[in-house]
Amino acid sequence: MKEIKPLEHVDAVIEVPGSKSITQRALVVAALARGESVLRGPLASEDTKYTAKALRSMGAKVLDRSARRWKISGCSGRVLPPRRKIFLGNNGTATRFLTSVAALGNGVFAITGEPRMEERPISPLIEALSGWGVAIRSIKGTGCPPLEIRAEGIRGGATILPEGKSSQYLSSLLLVAPYAAHKATLAVAGEVLSKPYVHMTMAVMKSFGIKVKANEELNKFEIQRGYYKARDYGIEGDASSASYFWAAAAVTGGKVTVVNVPKRSLQGDTVLVDILARMGCRVVKSDKGISLQGPAELHGIEVDMGDCPDVVPTLAVVAARARGRTVITNIEHLRIKECDRLQVMARELAKLGVRTEERADALIIEGQGPDAKLKGAKIETYNDHRIAMSFAVAGLYVPGVQVLGEECVAKSFPDFWERFALLTD
Repeated sequence: MKEIKPLEHVDAVIEVPGSKSITQRALVVAALARGESVLRGPLASEDTKYTAKALRSMGAKVLDRSARRWKISGCSGRVLPPRRKIFLGNNGTATRFLTSVAALGNGVFAITGEPRMEERPISPLIEALSGWGVAIRSIKGTGCPPLEIRAEGIRGGATILPEGKSSQYLSSLLLVAPYAAHKATLAVAGEVLSKPYVHMTMAVMKSFGIKVKANEELNKFEIQRGYYKARDYGIEGDASSASYFWAAAAVTGGKVTVVNVPKRSLQGDTVLVDILARMGCRVVKSDKGISLQGPAELHGIEVDMGDCPDVVPTLAVVAARARGRTVITNIEHLRIKECDRLQVMARELAKLGVRTEERADALIIEGQGPDAKLKGAKIETYNDHRIAMSFAVAGLYVPGVQVLGEECVAKSFPDFWERFALLTD
């Protein structure tokens, strides 16, 4: 259990770990590439360790994993069946990405994870891969992991992803498409959410030599056959991890500069600083990083968060400090994350005395401003790193906040609590 001490004001310069989203994409691409790549500034966390271990078991070589750079010797698209089941914990990104990587192989692959992963849907990806000639099934018939892939490579041609609510399905297909036997085309039915993550995937692919042709709506794609080319690749700081420090400035009226998230970031989650600016914060983006100065009083807003779901918990705890109503919409896909984040945020904020309303695809927070009489509570994290880190921010303005299961931050930010303590220095 971690008890958070309130702060009246913060003034800090922070460096955050490398982007988890970019690290996992770069790991997959480097593992499939020809030659030896160097990844600079990657994230070393529970999730990326699962990804790296699985890729090693399928034929890639991790020659060196120092603190600041990893060397990856790619398999040139020749994916080998591992000796054991591929266990990926509750790493949803890796489970979706490596399902498609396994399909490039020749043999039987089994992909499994923790009990929560067995509740997280993957049937749209199964259907799309089947359209490319892949023999794949949900072992328990639930449309969720564990999975069995009887791989004979990916045929390519045309396939349809039946829904785009999780951009990870789409990114998974794009990452392996260059290695299909025939030129691959992909259409997506319905709305594509989290579009910045799709743009990120295409940007990483382009950096390693593969350009994807896509329409403006990101629901039709053409991917030429080819090979990723090994390269030296730098990974920017994680914007989702940075969000907790920007939020700390917002709720205390202080200032935080995150030095390693660039002003022209690949990450859609940097939009949070623009959202916080709408709530009254002052934002400065420069070559030295992104700085945020909190106001004397925040005010509520209405915002569509369909493209940046990972920072919804961060925004929610800031909204609880604001004056007036905040309406966060288009977030139904939060229900299939590490926990049902929409439900959990409403429940745990209510413990603090914050008036909340949970809807099917929205969260409404009635903020009472800095003079609100909120109360401390024990916060259940449901083994979800983002719940733990967002309520650390709540503890900066609510006395007596205790975060249970605080070690779950290892999933994406192993030294979060040490870096969060820097706000008091």
